[in-house]
Amino acid sequence: MESTEIKDALAQIKASVEAKSTEQTVEVKNLISALEEKIRAENSATIEELKSSLAAIQEHADKLDVKLQEKGANTAANGYFNNVTKSIEDNFGEIKQVRGGKSVQVKTVGDMTLGVNLTGAQPKDYNMDVVMIPGQMVNVSDLTGSVNISGGVYTYVREGVGEGSIATQVEGSSKAQRDYDFTAVDLATDFIAGFARYSKKMANNLPYLTSFIPKALRRDYFIAENSAFYTVLAAAATASTQIITGQNKIEMLIGDIATQEGLNFTVNAIVMRPADYWNILITEKSTGAGYGLPGVVTVEGGQLRINGIPVYKANWVAANKYLVGDWSRINKINTEGLSLEFSEHEGTNFVKNNITARIESQTGLAVEQPAAIVIGDFTQTSV
Repeated sequence: MESTEIKDALAQIKASVEAKSTEQTVEVKNLISALEEKIRAENSATIEELKSSLAAIQEHADKLDVKLQEKGANTAANGYFNNVTKSIEDNFGEIKQVRGGKSVQVKTVGDMTLGVNLTGAQPKDYNMDVVMIPGQMVNVSDLTGSVNISGGVYTYVREGVGEGSIATQVEGSSKAQRDYDFTAVDLATDFIAGFARYSKKMANNLPYLTSFIPKALRRDYFIAENSAFYTVLAAAATASTQIITGQNKIEMLIGDIATQEGLNFTVNAIVMRPADYWNILITEKSTGAGYGLPGVVTVEGGQLRINGIPVYKANWVAANKYLVGDWSRINKINTEGLSLEFSEHEGTNFVKNNITARIESQTGLAVEQPAAIVIGDFTQTSV
């Protein structure tokens, strides 16, 4: 078959596709069939090799026919046959030499995309700092003192009421007598502890574990410690006599401050849940009269203060509860301070290739003067 004849046939294919109609797509098929028959008649040696190429063109023509009927859009098919025609024309010299045992591969060229042209994963950039769940905003131990002891029991002495009083002496009479009572209070410390175990392979393959595990265990330790210490505080503190009826939350807090200062305690911190903290900031002058905090209430650098006393947000406080007091009368007692240790030999770690990370502290909370701290309830309506 002469090259001019093949080129003429290809030209007819291109012209038919460019006509952009379903009827002419049928003509394309007919031309392809005619071309195939002509090649078969004149050069039987190339039939098998060219049949696969022509079959591919036939298949795409069939698909084009369906697309034209469904969408009425021929431009994409036109572009495809332009590529096919160009590929055959560009490789015509090799196609002409096809014989038994010799083949030629013709590919169309198109736009490259990740989904089509990339095998495997594309390169990635990693942030080795884990985006962590936050810890609590303030810890009980941030507000209290700290005492280290050598044993497991801390004993402190609390003064009682006693009898008598100091008074002016009446000439010729005995002086006034005063006696004092004392109570020795024992506090046994306990371990607050936990551990995490993970494989050495996980540690080797995830380098961020080295920094994540200590931070996560420390966060979770303080959540547990705050919970344990709040239970002690709630049980030991003096119940407030303030009620919400007829006043707002600010007025309740000011009432408790006044009560504590009336007992000569210096209030140095107030603690409540964030919801109550923010509710205070939208206190109204009166219903519908707009917002208006008393002049004694200030916000400095995002820190709410009542007459200079800081108000802290803490989710370890129970819902609707608050604590007002002199926190210098409360101490965290440590037999063993907070420690974090790693071991490859704990339990079956050595044979299983595991690592154990342990965090613990032997500690306790001493509310040395229960009268120094008040626990109130923002929903309390009677006492």
